Amino acid sequence: MADGRVIVGRISGLFGVRGWLKIFSYTESRENIVGYSPWQVNKDGQWRTVKVESGRSHGKGVVVKLIGYDDRDAAATLIGCDIAVTREQMGEPEPGEYYWADLEGLKVVTLDGVELGVVDHLFETGANDVVVVRGERERLLPFVRGNVIKNIDLQRRVMEVDWDPEF
Repeated sequence: MADGRVIVGRISGLFGVRGWLKIFSYTESRENIVGYSPWQVNKDGQWRTVKVESGRSHGKGVVVKLIGYDDRDAAATLIGCDIAVTREQMGEPEPGEYYWADLEGLKVVTLDGVELGVVDHLFETGANDVVVVRGERERLLPFVRGNVIKNIDLQRRVMEVDWDPEF
């Protein structure tokens, strides 16, 4: 997020012959990605702005039609591109909630002040989200507020955790 962009999904394939695309959305809920138009897509290392014409849930995914991509061949040029929006487009999270992008880079320390590393990224599992902490080694911490994750201070860029440094 250093450049102000937050990756919110990826273009994963084609849907039909009229330029519709399959989207793998990282947003919660999955179809929220449609409402963030315009998007920035990273094609050949360059960010380009595209606008969503239409979109909807489809099965376990999302399909969209982008303005100016009116046939299968034009749409195919975007397969594999990351989709980003600006942080400002996302709005403010509810109190006590966080965007994953805001947590990346936070210093992670135990309640005893032992530094474990920094938040590299998070990922979702069936049970709970997991925080990947990179320091002298990689640690996977369950993102369980109150139990493991004790405090998040975005101003100080610190996440306090109740975690055994040996684990």
